[in-house]
This record gives sequence, structure tokens and C-alpha cells, in this order.
Amino acid sequence: MRKTILVVGYGPGVSTAVAERFGAAGYAVALVGRTQTKLAAGVEALKAKGLTAAAFPADAADPAAMRAVVDKARAALGPIGVIHWNAFSGHGVQDLMTVDPAALAGLFDVALVGLVAAVQAALPDLKAAGDGAVLVTNGAFGELDPMIDGLALALKEMGVPLGNAAKAKLVGLLSARLKGEGVYVGEVTIAGVVRGTGYDGAAMPTIDPAVIAEAFWTLFKARDQIRARVG
Repeated sequence: MRKTILVVGYGPGVSTAVAERFGAAGYAVALVGRTQTKLAAGVEALKAKGLTAAAFPADAADPAAMRAVVDKARAALGPIGVIHWNAFSGHGVQDLMTVDPAALAGLFDVALVGLVAAVQAALPDLKAAGDGAVLVTNGAFGELDPMIDGLALALKEMGVPLGNAAKAKLVGLLSARLKGEGVYVGEVTIAGVVRGTGYDGAAMPTIDPAVIAEAFWTLFKARDQIRARVG
């Protein structure tokens, strides 16, 4: 039976390239995001390449929605063999000394809560797949580096680094927890601007999203490391 890759946080760039890479390898592609028009365009683009795809609108921060998406994608396309978690949050937290502290809890709804809910819901499929995997997109803002902290401060982006750091820790914990059940967990950390996204600027060097997708594919096939860094 054909297996499905659940691509959560679909948009231009990394998730499109990952969807195409796994789709070309025979996976059905379930695109998940909040914007119906973006999902519909993504499905049509994948189908134009001869790939099997369907759209499932949902909020990655909502655990109930993530559980429902897993059920819907399984019913429509087949068992979940891979989850690609490309969703992130944190924009809007510019300064930790002026933000409402209560607002910080929401940073982890996408980074932790939704991701864990999706993995829990898909776990029977992931285990049964034989090569089931959870693949997480992360960013260098979450790395423990004073220079990166200074850059985040200068750019007034203090929320994204917190979410990224939390995801990095979650990847390690999930990997340790699920390795014995035959489910691989890994992440690719992007240190740069992804070509074709809203952050792509003419004056800045960019990273080809296909290179990032290939890094995910390499991790997935080798399964001997849980982290790769691109950029």
C-alpha cells in the first residue's frame, strides 16, 4: 500500500521541495496549512508533476485539528509513513522586556503541542511502516550561540529563537523515545535565507530549497544521525 507524507506548514520553499522529493519517491502527499488557496495551488502543482496529493486545511497549533488531519489524510491517501513538520511561529515577539509574558505560551503551540499531537495520532502508522519518520524543519536562530542571539536582538525577532530551541530539544527527546519502535526522528537546521520565500532578498545569499529537501532525504535514508545543518 502506498504510504503518505504529511507536510504540515505547507508553503513555498522547503515544504514544497520536500513534498516533491518524497512524492517522486512514491509517497502520496498530504498538504496541511491554514490557507486553502495556497494548499489548492500546491496540490495542482504536484499533480502537474504526476504526483498524488490532497489538501487538508488545519491550524498546526491546534492539537485536535492535528489529530483530525491525520485521520483524514490516512483515509484519503493511505497510512502515514512520514511527518514533515515545517510549521513555525514566534513572529511578533520583538522584545522580551516589553512583551506580555502570557503571550509566550503561544510560541510553543506550534513548536511542541501540535507536533506532539500529530506524532501521537500517526504513531501506529509510523511504526507499521517499517521506515516511519518524523522530519522537522528548524532554523539557526534556535542555536546556543551569542552571535545568533545578538542577531535576533538586532532584528527584533526574539520569539522565533525560543520556538526553534524548543523544537530542537523535542527532536532529541522524540528520537530517543521512538528509536526503539523503529521510527526515525530528525531535523534539518537552516542557517540562511531560503530561495523563493518571503525572506528572499536580492542582496542576500540564498539556499536552494531542493538542497534542503535532499538533506532531509539523506537523513531519512541513512537514519544514523538526527541533525543536519544547511547553510
